[in-house]
Amino acid sequence: MLSQQEIPLGNPLRGIGPLGNPQGTGITEFNKFISTTIGLMTIIAIIWFVFKFVAGAIGIISSGGDKASLETAKKNITTGVIGLVVVVAALFIVDLIGNLIGIPNILNLVELFQQIQQ
Repeated sequence: MLSQQEIPLGNPLRGIGPLGNPQGTGITEFNKFISTTIGLMTIIAIIWFVFKFVAGAIGIISSGGDKASLETAKKNITTGVIGLVVVVAALFIVDLIGNLIGIPNILNLVELFQQIQQ
C-alpha cells in the first residue's frame, strides 16, 4: 500500500541555533559560554564604573559647598574605582595563579581541558 511506504526525509532536525551545530564539541561550547560570561561581566563592570564616576562628578559639581553631598559624591567615585580595580585585578590574579601552578593559559578553557585529558 502507498500509505505504508517509507519516505526518506533527509537529515533529521537536531536542534535550532548553536545547539543544532554538529561541529561544536562540549568543551568548545563551554569555553564560549565562560568567555562570553567573563566578557559580559567585565563590560558591565566598566559601564558601572562610568556610571558611578559620572554620578560622582555631577554630585561634586552640584554639591554647592554642602559637605554631606560632596562626601557622598566622593564615595561614589571611590566605589566605582575600587570596583573596576577589583574586576581587572581578579583577571590578573587568576592568570598569575595559573602561571604559578603550571597552567599558563588558565583562562583559555579549551587548552585547559586538553591538558587535563592528556
